[in-house]
Amino acid sequence: MQIIHYPNKTEWATLLKRPTQTVDDIEETVNQVFTEVQQKGDEAIKKYTSYFDGVVLDTSLVSAKEINEAIAQVPEKLQAAIKQAKHNIEAFHKAQKTHAVKVETTAGVTCWQEKRPIKKVGLYIPGGTAPLFSTVLMLAIPAQIAGCKDIVLCSPPNKAGHLAPEILYTAQLCGVTKIVKVGGIQAIAGLTFGTAQIPQVYKIFGPGNQFVTVAKQLATKYGVAIDMPAGPSELLVVADDSANASYVASDVLSQAEHGTDSQVILVSTSKRLLEKVSEDIENQIQFLPRQAIAERAIKNSKGILVENDKVALQLINTYGPEHFIICTKNDDFYVNGIQNAGSVFIGNYTPESAGDYASGTNHTLPTNGFSKAYSGVNLDSFLKNMTFQKISKQGLLHIGETIELMAEAEGLQAHKNAVSIRLKDLRK
Repeated sequence: MQIIHYPNKTEWATLLKRPTQTVDDIEETVNQVFTEVQQKGDEAIKKYTSYFDGVVLDTSLVSAKEINEAIAQVPEKLQAAIKQAKHNIEAFHKAQKTHAVKVETTAGVTCWQEKRPIKKVGLYIPGGTAPLFSTVLMLAIPAQIAGCKDIVLCSPPNKAGHLAPEILYTAQLCGVTKIVKVGGIQAIAGLTFGTAQIPQVYKIFGPGNQFVTVAKQLATKYGVAIDMPAGPSELLVVADDSANASYVASDVLSQAEHGTDSQVILVSTSKRLLEKVSEDIENQIQFLPRQAIAERAIKNSKGILVENDKVALQLINTYGPEHFIICTKNDDFYVNGIQNAGSVFIGNYTPESAGDYASGTNHTLPTNGFSKAYSGVNLDSFLKNMTFQKISKQGLLHIGETIELMAEAEGLQAHKNAVSIRLKDLRK
């Protein structure tokens, strides 16, 4: 981990730059795959699954037999752990339900808002070096609570043409209606256009690599909504002398092992803490099965020494981290002052891993600074707000002239007439 002492604000933009390719570098590839999938459907899906994942599949659909065989392979203790996590995630997301809002804005004019589920949703579950069955929980649970009718899951197959048993077990546990062994750009394209095997959906959810992120953004050009831009994972930790350096190092490494393009930033007012965390990282990383991946990610990571908490908070809000851990003497200062973060973890005993798996909050979060404008996935992500209104005769008499005046001022005579014709009858 590179340590930087008291960087000038003019250096922050360069210092906090993510280790990602620009969209221009990968957009051409994404466009090519989208065009072929739109034109050739499953034929193109099969071609790119062979090219990117190294496996040729007769069918991309997961059968009931495959699901049953997968369930038998998941150890009972892990099944129990997944069920406990499911319980906590359900509890937190069910609590997000809200009632209809109904208001009489003026006598005889009633307006209200109700929520309706998005009927068809696609869930993208990364595979690759770490099949993320925990993401199935984070996406399928709120989709089911919201009442989504079609919940389509796509995930890349391994070299044997299978999905991880844990993914299949969790998917059936959480009410996924269709599981497809397709990943990457071709999965997003399939969900966007629909094929014989992959249903077209209205909204696509889920994290992925940079290619998946750009593919999701391209999907919006074809009328498909997405949850958010969610690329390589990232973590920012703010810690001072009150923090446990060993704990901080473990948090840094838990993020670093996600992938080689992950990034971790450690911000501190304590030089001693930065040095101690660096030492602990070197000690702990030796025992990780994914040591090589973590070591490459650590090269993208930085420890930043700042003058005081105020400067630290300014830098953190400038960065806008996906995950934000606070371990300081003055936690409340950061909790109250943070404006840009996907999810916040407070205190020495709140590891980011808790949010990744089982505390109850959702781990599908905005990256690349998008936390400045986007929320993480929540129950509302799977719902639409619809407004209704009903106006009585009395109500139209109250607001009719207002509508007429405004419509006429905008030069929209037909709008005015729609009111005037009714007022004329009411005033007879």
